[in-house]
Amino acid sequence: MRRPLPTPEEAIAILRAKRTKPQRRPPPPAGKSLAPLLKDLETRFGQGPAALQARWREIVGDTLARRTEPVRIIKGRGGQGGALELRVDGPVASLIQHQAPQITARLDMLLGKGVVTRLRIVQGPIQAPVAAAPPRPRRKPPLDAALEKQLADSLADQPDGALKDALMKLGRGVLRDQT
Repeated sequence: MRRPLPTPEEAIAILRAKRTKPQRRPPPPAGKSLAPLLKDLETRFGQGPAALQARWREIVGDTLARRTEPVRIIKGRGGQGGALELRVDGPVASLIQHQAPQITARLDMLLGKGVVTRLRIVQGPIQAPVAAAPPRPRRKPPLDAALEKQLADSLADQPDGALKDALMKLGRGVLRDQT
């Protein structure tokens, strides 16, 4: 004998009494909870040289960017402007001294007015700048029809398949290098 279905009132009572697990939620993104902490640290200690290194080439130009690098920002005492410590390669220090007002003006635009008021120059080896990817070699032009036919004729007695295709490719490469 089959059991009868519950009435609508009984079904509601059963569903109210039954406890279920809450739906699982994924954890919040780490950046969301770290953002206030990072913002507080940035206001207390400044952005640091990482913000400058990414845009250093824009600030000082290509020539000086290859021979200089920002090391750290030294915060000033009593709310005064800080100093940007630069590591320079050899005689570039005199160029940096002459261009210090222009560099600090550009830093004001990037970091905010008065964050960096002077430059502290330290001579020493700089890290090698990240080199751009080497240029891709140009594709060589295809073989002319006579050389292509000669290559195909020399491999005519080989059975069709992957080996014949590889030999054709190798032959084309060798003949291109010879011409």
